[in-house]
Amino acid sequence: MASTTQLWFTAPKQIELRKVSLPAPTANQVLVRTLYSAISAGTELLAYRGQLPADLALDSTLESLQQHTSYPMQYGYACVGEIVKVGSGLDAEWAGRQVFSFQPHASHFLTDTQNLQLVPDDIPARAAAFLPNTETAVNLVQDGAPVMGERVVVLGQGVVGLLLTALLAKHPLAELIVVEGRAERQALAKQLGAHRVVHPDEAAAQISDADLIYEVSGQPAALDTAVAVSGYSSRIVIGSWYGNKEASINLGGAAHRNRLQLITSQVSTVAPALTGRWDKQRRFELAWQMIRECDPQRLISHVEPIQDAGSVYQQLDEEILSVVQALFEYPDS
Repeated sequence: MASTTQLWFTAPKQIELRKVSLPAPTANQVLVRTLYSAISAGTELLAYRGQLPADLALDSTLESLQQHTSYPMQYGYACVGEIVKVGSGLDAEWAGRQVFSFQPHASHFLTDTQNLQLVPDDIPARAAAFLPNTETAVNLVQDGAPVMGERVVVLGQGVVGLLLTALLAKHPLAELIVVEGRAERQALAKQLGAHRVVHPDEAAAQISDADLIYEVSGQPAALDTAVAVSGYSSRIVIGSWYGNKEASINLGGAAHRNRLQLITSQVSTVAPALTGRWDKQRRFELAWQMIRECDPQRLISHVEPIQDAGSVYQQLDEEILSVVQALFEYPDS
């Protein structure tokens, strides 16, 4: 019988590592040994701080995250590992394959093969951990539908914001502007193709009449900045999840007269306008290609053993760690 070390959020600002026994895989299951799991500094800090809405499943489309947001709970969404045991009903060729799965942080997990994405042979395990955020960035581009020659603004340069900047830089835009206050993320945005970087305090004064604005900062107050830099019939795509933090937005004055379009974007589904030709698998295939082209490993700022998870979350919460993307590794799994 195998065992796993699982990360649990047990109360606001409290986590626990639990050793749990796992049964043998059923006929259609595999046992995966995790190599790396990615930390979502935005969403996971909501879980750590107790700021997730209590009446909402963590993700209604993912089998591993359908529990409601009450303590104790597991969270995590990006595990890359190696299949170490295969159920009797599966082809033995599954053994040893490197896979990605939307799973909470754990050293080992059991899952059906339908919940796995095979990692292409030419993509390293650390790069594969960026699959969810890259898929999110692809989804944001598709929802915003940038047009040749437009002025596009991205508010926030967390991991999703940086990947979004990299994808938008592939478009023939008139200008790609990012709004970010942290120096290391400003530098990364320029490396990824941003034409101009503006501090949040100066955005309203330095940017105007943008055609398309993405709000991916995780800060509700940034919605007012999005409105301030917009023009007539501008599109504002809201990619942030604020949890139970209320978002106050000034929709009077120019915002009312400008016929703004506010679009909420969420990666769990494909936009209805695209479902005739797009499904999740096609979007995953595109995300793998964007991982090849954008080399997201340059965004990895920290790789920490899962045993140090408590310290990592505390430092994230207190903003002691200047994190772009942090990974947990499982050296003893």
